[in-house]
Amino acid sequence: MKLSNRKISALAGTALAAAMILGLSGVGVSAASASASLKKGLTVYLIPKDTLNPYEVIADKGASTALKALGDKAVISSGTVDTAAAQIPSIQAAIQAHASAIIIAGNDPSALCPSLKQAQNAGIVVVSFDSDVTCPNHLFVNQANTKQIGTSEVDLLAADIHKTGQIAILSAAATATNQNAWIVYMKQELKKYPKMKLVSTVYGNDDPATSLTVLQGLLSAYPHLAGIISPTTVGISTAAQYLDTHKSLLKTLTLTGLGLPSQMKKYVNDGTVKSFELWNPANLGQLAAYAAANLASKTITVKAGDKFKAGSLGGYTILKAASGTGPSIVLGPPYVFTKANVNSFNF
Repeated sequence: MKLSNRKISALAGTALAAAMILGLSGVGVSAASASASLKKGLTVYLIPKDTLNPYEVIADKGASTALKALGDKAVISSGTVDTAAAQIPSIQAAIQAHASAIIIAGNDPSALCPSLKQAQNAGIVVVSFDSDVTCPNHLFVNQANTKQIGTSEVDLLAADIHKTGQIAILSAAATATNQNAWIVYMKQELKKYPKMKLVSTVYGNDDPATSLTVLQGLLSAYPHLAGIISPTTVGISTAAQYLDTHKSLLKTLTLTGLGLPSQMKKYVNDGTVKSFELWNPANLGQLAAYAAANLASKTITVKAGDKFKAGSLGGYTILKAASGTGPSIVLGPPYVFTKANVNSFNF
């Protein structure tokens, strides 16, 4: 299914809103819903990109809640900056603690692999979520179809700027696997819009201060910029806050990207942002937790076609490796937030 405009919002309507809200409240997990064949008492290390990112906090809470309901222990550990070096000590800590599984949002596709290999050699299963790694023998929990995220971001912006003008991308870290994969598909989708020109891609490293600095640099270098795509919750909220206090820019500039409704509803309601996208990060954490628990319990492997249930989220099937990625599962399509629906969501 292709997500290219607000028709998805109209079709999904109240039902999807209710489903996402129910998914967030308590993450819809109960011990009774867990498979009886899953082991109890597993220790799972959750290693986010950093411990201060609001999106990562919600995803980790979703995973922690699910693991607790399954009778397992969650340990959240990472650095405060989005680098592989900041995550490696947490991997080593998981090894020392004889953890059963690691769930990690990779800050670098390959730099973490030697440490994760050590963990696997110690009998720890590895699940990546949100941002993948290129290490072998792990499972990637993808928030949505990678191509769909990239193309839909461009389609949203194209509709708002009448398919014409200079645009820029405000990304997270230059090494972030998910961001770079989405940008590849953004560039492909831009070929459909010959009057839209990508003039720059800048990196805010998921840090508000850095994001603001590179945003101001963009606006100075390209005074006729028509649109900005920020596929990161920190970047889009920082840009929205700046534009909210510089309303004159909104006469010619449109912002979209991936954001948290709790952070973005103010800017949607006052007209600073027309639309943006995301999925429920708590559900992403829940799905990663069930995947890790099943792998650690040996009820599934990373073989394509293996199936498991993820509590209230339902059943999932492991997909075969695609070009540049390993075996994966996909949470579901992203959701478009506008003034018509953003107030219905609290995550």
